[in-house]
Amino acid sequence: MASTRRVGVAVDFSPCSRKALQWAVDNIARNGDHLILVTVRPEGNYEEGEMQLWETTGSPLIPLCDFSNPTLMKKYGVNPDPESLDILSTASRQKEITVLLKIFWGDAREKICESIDHIPLDCLVVGNRGLGKIKRVIMGSVSNFLVNNAPCPITVVKSQD
Repeated sequence: MASTRRVGVAVDFSPCSRKALQWAVDNIARNGDHLILVTVRPEGNYEEGEMQLWETTGSPLIPLCDFSNPTLMKKYGVNPDPESLDILSTASRQKEITVLLKIFWGDAREKICESIDHIPLDCLVVGNRGLGKIKRVIMGSVSNFLVNNAPCPITVVKSQD
């Protein structure tokens, strides 16, 4: 019996991360795999004790049934879009995939890289906003950083054809 793989998808619930999510479900995820969504929230002064505890290691793994609940996700400051939830619930039913969400707080580049070892992930799929060279130099590129620094295979799904 083969062990289950842990396929990661970096999401911020934008159109480009939704495209990466759909690509991962269609092309990488197999029956019985764990599909783990990694999202990073900006740093802030969180007064709640849970947020302070999870600041370095991230939240516990949150199952699909819990992060489909908008009231529960409000606590974390995450708002999954209906299209992404539909992709995930369909994949969960059809491919018998276990879908989980892990939330980190801080710089997206560093936290996504750290998540690969913390979870651990076998591979990671990330979307690309398609920034031009100048904007990429000024703003920085999360996908470029991950390709150069991540300790596992990274697949970048371009948002534009």
